[in-house]
Amino acid sequence: MEDSKDKSLIALINQKLGNDLFFIDDEDEPTDECVHFYFRTIQEGQKVICDCVLYTLRLHHESEMHEEAEARASEKFDQYMNSKEKDLANMEEEMGLMMAEILLELEEEEAIKVQEHVELDYDNPVGLGIDAGLHVPVISNEVITKFISEFNAGAIKLDPALYTFQSDTDFEA
Repeated sequence: MEDSKDKSLIALINQKLGNDLFFIDDEDEPTDECVHFYFRTIQEGQKVICDCVLYTLRLHHESEMHEEAEARASEKFDQYMNSKEKDLANMEEEMGLMMAEILLELEEEEAIKVQEHVELDYDNPVGLGIDAGLHVPVISNEVITKFISEFNAGAIKLDPALYTFQSDTDFEA
């Protein structure tokens, strides 16, 4: 498995980490709700680089809502297009309106629920890939530090509750 790792990238990340607990990937613009960063851990007695994307459950919920809305809109749009002759200029507007309508329905029904999670990817080219969603309002340096500390101690306790969120922006029609 070690042969599939990118040794030059690992060396670069180790250099950037230096003696710091973590460093934020400068290629991905961090936001209050999503941060891509690297840190070290020990696995099976070996130092391993962790390539981590940590995000809020609210952002995860929004992503899941859009994914479901796109799937439903695509299905409805195919039926719609088969039943009517429309020009291409109207197609994009119709699809946008359908998406907005479906997103509102999903939100009203609280159809999409998310929970805290940590997914591991052992095939990551630098070591261990981590994809994690936490029920926190923002991904701050304190949240990252706590996550790393708990991860390295094997002490992450995930909240099993299911959450749904209301959107805080209006859809433009």
